[in-house]
Amino acid sequence: MAAQRSEDTVGYLEVIRNNRSFRLLWLAQVVSLLGDWFGLVASATLVAQLTGSAMAVGGLFVVRMLPPFLISPIAGVAADRYDRKGLLIAADVIRALTVVGFFFVREPAHVWLLYSLTATQLALSGVFFPARNAILPTVVSARELGTANALGATTWSVMLALGAALGGFVAGRFGVYAAFAVDAVSYLVSAALLLMIRGRFRAPDSGTDRSVWAAGREYFEGLGYLRRHRDILFTAMHKALFGLTMGGALQVVQVTLAQGVFVIGEGGSTSLGLMYATAGIGTGIGPLVARRFSGDDRGQLRRWIVAGYLLAVLGLAIISPLLSLPIVLLGIFVRGLGNGVNWVFSTQLLMMFVPSEVRGRVFSTEFAAFTLAQAVSTAVGGWVLDHAAVGLQQIVLVLALLPLIPCGAWVLWIRRSSEGSGECK
Repeated sequence: MAAQRSEDTVGYLEVIRNNRSFRLLWLAQVVSLLGDWFGLVASATLVAQLTGSAMAVGGLFVVRMLPPFLISPIAGVAADRYDRKGLLIAADVIRALTVVGFFFVREPAHVWLLYSLTATQLALSGVFFPARNAILPTVVSARELGTANALGATTWSVMLALGAALGGFVAGRFGVYAAFAVDAVSYLVSAALLLMIRGRFRAPDSGTDRSVWAAGREYFEGLGYLRRHRDILFTAMHKALFGLTMGGALQVVQVTLAQGVFVIGEGGSTSLGLMYATAGIGTGIGPLVARRFSGDDRGQLRRWIVAGYLLAVLGLAIISPLLSLPIVLLGIFVRGLGNGVNWVFSTQLLMMFVPSEVRGRVFSTEFAAFTLAQAVSTAVGGWVLDHAAVGLQQIVLVLALLPLIPCGAWVLWIRRSSEGSGECK
């Protein structure tokens, strides 16, 4: 039976129409994400074309994941110390300038430049996303928070679907450099929208000590908060567990499938775009449907995370026979349903219970763990595809089984915890 919705819960159109600051933040997200997916499809296609190596493609995803992990201590402290809106704008402008450098990558000897620029771009993203998550509960009311979080995650999914599909089409039709141009312009438009948000957004206790020692102390204080609140810690690790058990390796598998099995467009860029687009549709629909049953109830949100893991397992099981592109896309869609539920509901639980003064450090630590897990999974996946004496079918089947481990651990945890309480353990 569906969970009863609070009378105070607002609708998606209502929060966009009535909250100007959130509307601008959301529009900036729409534009920026559209460009991001153009850039991702173009980068993966370009590396594959220049090198012909699955391990090199895996290296690209590792490079995309490690910088946010490495910068997380700085990003978390900055998001809790400085004006969060200013951080968002600065990150957008510098990312736009960085993407312009992709136009100089023209031959295999230039792949190192693409990796370096990608590392810079994603390091800035490692500053951007924790600051955005930290600012969101400040620009919306408590009654708008669940709706705003779900809308933001759904927007990510919709733009993944639209951006990846359009990015694959543009890269396949007009070349990868046209896709890079869209990515650069999108950051500038996003910065302009963020500039229009009124007010300054700094954590209540941002302090006056700006020394390096103080920054280090503040970061470890954030880690101490997670250590003392184990329920928050376990919740913050869900994205990392998802990325470690299947997320990173699956990205390399998808590039291999697009280029060597189901080839559509230049270098398989169109088929790769279709795969990302299908995943985006699934991750968008999953949390929207699940929220009709869960509402904003803590216990329901935690139980639906279990369902998210099981849906992901089912989706990968559908993919593993590699029967045809439509069936593979169906499996990617089902897996996306589960991934979307896991991502949105774990984020909402953190926004509901983490206090503002440590929110930046908690979200930067969560993002760091996720990106490190993705990097490890991607590197292992690329190596296995290039060296192991097993086929794609066997690899995907193993990926289908791995999420059962964190799923089982989460089931045991919520059975031990008091689901009806709003207190953090």
